Amino acid sequence: MSLALAPLDVSVEVEANLPCRKFDPDLWFSDSPAELELAKSLCGDCPLRVECLAGAVERAEPWGVWGGEIFERGAVVPRKRPRGRPRKEDVARDAALRVEAEVRLAASGLSTRAAVRLAA
Repeated sequence: MSLALAPLDVSVEVEANLPCRKFDPDLWFSDSPAELELAKSLCGDCPLRVECLAGAVERAEPWGVWGGEIFERGAVVPRKRPRGRPRKEDVARDAALRVEAEVRLAASGLSTRAAVRLAA
C-alpha cells in the first residue's frame, strides 16, 4: 500500500485543527529560516503529522515544511541555511541537528536510510 494514499483516521476531521489550514500557507514555504522553524513547531501537535511526513517522503517533495520536517531538493534537512558561507558554529550545530532529524524520523516509524535521503 502506498504511504501517500494510506487511508486517513476517520476520527480526524480533515479541516479540524490543522495548523497548515489555520495559518498563512506561505509560512510552510518561506525563504526565512526563522519562519520555517515556526512552521515546524506548529506541526508538532498536528493529528496528521505522520501521514503528511510519509507522503512528502514518498513524493520526494522539493521544498517546504511537511510533517514537521524541512525538505530541500527532495531531502530532509535539519534546518534551512541562510545564503552565504556557513559559520563554523553552524556547521557543528548542523551535525547535531542531522542526528536529531534521523532520530525524529525513526520515532515516526520511517527508516532513515531506506525511506529518506538526508542532505549532507
